[in-house]
Amino acid sequence: MRPSGRDLSEMRAVSIETGFTKHAEGSCLIKIGDTHVLCTATIEDRVPPFIKGSGLGWVTAEYGMLPRATNTRMRREAASGKQGGRTVEIQRLIGRSLRAGVDRVALGERQITVDCDVIQADGGTRCASITGGWVALRLAVNKLMKAGDVISDPLVDPVAAVSCGIYAGQPVLDLDYPEDSEAGVDGNFIMTGSGKLIEVQMSAEGSVFSRDQMNQLMDLAEKGVGELVAAQKAATA
Repeated sequence: MRPSGRDLSEMRAVSIETGFTKHAEGSCLIKIGDTHVLCTATIEDRVPPFIKGSGLGWVTAEYGMLPRATNTRMRREAASGKQGGRTVEIQRLIGRSLRAGVDRVALGERQITVDCDVIQADGGTRCASITGGWVALRLAVNKLMKAGDVISDPLVDPVAAVSCGIYAGQPVLDLDYPEDSEAGVDGNFIMTGSGKLIEVQMSAEGSVFSRDQMNQLMDLAEKGVGELVAAQKAATA
């Protein structure tokens, strides 16, 4: 039995509220269970120096957690003068995941920055950030297309992410914090709406796992990502 009472292949409740902030070109508040992330997308008519003049666009991301997103207060990273290693790793993951679904030629020489701010954390914050980040990106690109700034849609395939793991010897979908903290195997699966893999992060936290178990987790991830992509499309329709 899972702590939440969910079935092994059951996602937490998912909700996506678009247009959550006034000024960003695209924004949403994504809730996956008790994990809540504010995602905003900002369009800028510039690109990093390493692709300037190439005609290619760029999508990047930044990630952070509010001090009381967790059960004890965390010190703001700004107060220490630098980002932690975990933060840097996650925001790089978000950026390269979102870029996998973008035709950077069609985007044109402009940058879209997706900011993901965790308001409340209960497991799976990076996965929620990627899933919500795509929605914010979709909304921002819609504005570019409506204004005629891009001719063809640069978003070629939705991108979403979900966690899966081995908890109490059973493969489970969409780990919340009680499961994540006790899982023998923990994995994050980033995929496109067409079912292609972008990245898989898997590790044995307390016990090794077999190829068959990995395949079971892959099957669960495909199911979960399919549900998340459906929620993305419903939110941006």
